Amino acid sequence: MELTLLFLICFLPLLIGSIAYAEVTLPRVFGSNMVLQRNIQAPVWGWAPSGEEITITLSAEAEDVEPVKTTAVADADGNWQTKLPAMAAGGPYTLRIKGNNTLELTNVLFGEVWVCSGQSNMEWSVSISKDSEEEIAAAMYPKIRLFHIPKVPSGLPQQDVEADWYETSPETIPNFSAVAYYFGRKLYKNLDVPIGLINTSWGGTLIEPWTPPIGFAGAPALASINKEVEDIQANYRSQLREKINAIEAWVTETRKALETEAQLKPMPDNTHPLMDQGRPTALYNGMVHPIVPYAIRGALWYQGESNHQDGMIYHEKMKALINGWREVWGQGDFPFYFVQLAPFNYSNQEEGQFFLPQIWEAQAATLSVPNTGMAVTTDIGNPRDVHPQNKQGVGRRLALWALAKDYGRDDVTYSGPLYKSMVVEGNTIRLTFDHVGSGLTSRDEKPLTWFEIAGEGKEFVEAQATIDGDTVVVFSDAVANPVAVRFGWHQSAEPNFVNKEGVPASPFRTHPW
Repeated sequence: MELTLLFLICFLPLLIGSIAYAEVTLPRVFGSNMVLQRNIQAPVWGWAPSGEEITITLSAEAEDVEPVKTTAVADADGNWQTKLPAMAAGGPYTLRIKGNNTLELTNVLFGEVWVCSGQSNMEWSVSISKDSEEEIAAAMYPKIRLFHIPKVPSGLPQQDVEADWYETSPETIPNFSAVAYYFGRKLYKNLDVPIGLINTSWGGTLIEPWTPPIGFAGAPALASINKEVEDIQANYRSQLREKINAIEAWVTETRKALETEAQLKPMPDNTHPLMDQGRPTALYNGMVHPIVPYAIRGALWYQGESNHQDGMIYHEKMKALINGWREVWGQGDFPFYFVQLAPFNYSNQEEGQFFLPQIWEAQAATLSVPNTGMAVTTDIGNPRDVHPQNKQGVGRRLALWALAKDYGRDDVTYSGPLYKSMVVEGNTIRLTFDHVGSGLTSRDEKPLTWFEIAGEGKEFVEAQATIDGDTVVVFSDAVANPVAVRFGWHQSAEPNFVNKEGVPASPFRTHPW
């Protein structure tokens, strides 16, 4: 029995595409208490014996609502997929999947579904965030549903995860992502529709493991990563025959050893080279692919600390991630909103103090990707703690983007000032911005901070900055002929420049010296 189990564990990745399914099964992302995306045709998929016809029935608890039915047939490999018709927000419903056996999922709602991913600041739970005791006690939102994906890297795309849907309560919320929850709660209070939150995050991880192969393939600037992935996959396949022979020989030898009580030898290694959570595609394979193409409204992303020395190449990696996810999901350019990292003292060395501003610059550049948004957090961070406790503020700012861009809230100011252009006027530089809201101001009513100015010598000095209508005029007596300005260009910068709605400006520099 022990030997058989070891053998199956070793060969499971190889057998996964050829399993003969004995009955109808579903991936775990389909379960009781789930939220399905409203107003679009939601895919439903699973596995069954080849050729088996599956009937999917969606029934409302209200007796006057007619059930919705659709069918599918399992293909030669046992895979089947269909789509439910677009449904308005509401429920609860019961979803029955019937073939030779019947599965019944209850308490199903239709609403807004968001995938929330990244590293530790997305993983950071409600229980260790600001005001945790009060927040946990107040977490009585049965129509906000939670799905937490465990940490499982994989060298090959996986079909399923070990997770379940739960209603939000003081018992279920403590270990869930705080940013995701506060985002979802803000949406729920404004939209009054069910909210589904899928958390798939892992502290300390790079962006590369979360990116699917097709994301790298479509990014010329990341050709070396794409080649690494392609080479590893090709080499693994070519080496499998040799590995299988070695394992078969080990099985024969081990069986004899068990019978004779001879010394046992370790099983030959069959670990995929991309199994490590730091390798490109590993976390996409294990923690994202199993939920594709579950219907979603959009995605949230809070990551970059582990890539904070990347500079502008991080922009290319962000594009690969976003475009890759959109490609595999097949839902078009769905919303993708991300958090610009908070100030933190990563390094005391002069050069190291500017690594973070260059990541801020790369993140801001990613706003050029269609249907993206960025939550700036320079005023709600902690330069002494890479895990700022105010996750409520982060979730709220992400929700502002969604409310304005996806839910038609014209009264929402969703971004702070973003640098637009500059013009030299004598010994001053005048700056213009997008997203000025109802006007520009200082959040603490003190003079604007963290503005610097430079002449042709490219030496920046501290500058005075004054608001003039919807512009800012920057100058210094030490620079007679200015040519460039930078703002918040330091890892510990916590500037006070905001619009009158209180949303902070993103750090910038006018010249990429």
